[in-house]
Amino acid sequence: MSLRLTFLCASSVEGTRGPTFGDGSLDGRARRAAANAKAALPPYSLALRAPSARCAQTAEALGVAAAPEDALRDIDRGTWSGRTHADIRAEDPHGLSAWLTDPDAAPHGGESVGRLCRRTASWLEALPDDAGRVLAITEASVVRAALVHALSAPARAFLHLDLPHRSAVTLTRRDGLWHAGLGDPEVPRQRASADGIAFVGTTAYAARR
Repeated sequence: MSLRLTFLCASSVEGTRGPTFGDGSLDGRARRAAANAKAALPPYSLALRAPSARCAQTAEALGVAAAPEDALRDIDRGTWSGRTHADIRAEDPHGLSAWLTDPDAAPHGGESVGRLCRRTASWLEALPDDAGRVLAITEASVVRAALVHALSAPARAFLHLDLPHRSAVTLTRRDGLWHAGLGDPEVPRQRASADGIAFVGTTAYAARR
C-alpha cells in the first residue's frame, strides 16, 4: 500500500516592495492564476491546507475544500514577519547571515529552520499508509522542509531548494521508502503559460527511512 502526497505551493501575495516574510492576501493576478490551475490538479481523496490566509485564498481560488491543518503552518519568522527581505538585509545583516547559514539559528525570535524540518518530518511520518491520495496547499517553506526529510538531506539543504509559487511536489511512500519529484505525471509537464503555474517534471529520488 502506498501514500501519495502532493504539495501545492500557495500563490504569491500582493505588494510592490518586494518579497516579504509572513502571511498576506492574494492579489487579483494571483487569484486568477490559481483559478486557471484547476485543470492541472492531480486526483485526491483528502485535501488539507496551511492555516494562513494565503493558503485559504489559494484553495478557494482553486475550488478545493481543504481542511486547515496547523502542523502545515509556515515557519514562524518572529519579528521579521511582514517585513521585506531588503529591509531585513539592511537593518539586521548579521542576523540574516546567521539564519541563512545555520539551520538552528533563530535571530528573529521565531522558529529555526531545523525546528521547522523536525515539525514537518513528524507530521509526514504520522500520516497513515492508507491515507491514499492527499493534496496539501502550503507555503513553500513547508514543502522544502518535507523534501529535506523525504530525501534524508541535512537541514542546511533547506535554503538551497527553490520552489516557485504554484509549483507542485509529490511525495510517495512505499514500503518505508520516500520517493520525491517535482510535478505530477498525471498533469501536463513543463506547463508555463499566462496562468503562471509551473508543474515541472523531474527525476524522482528515493530515501530509505
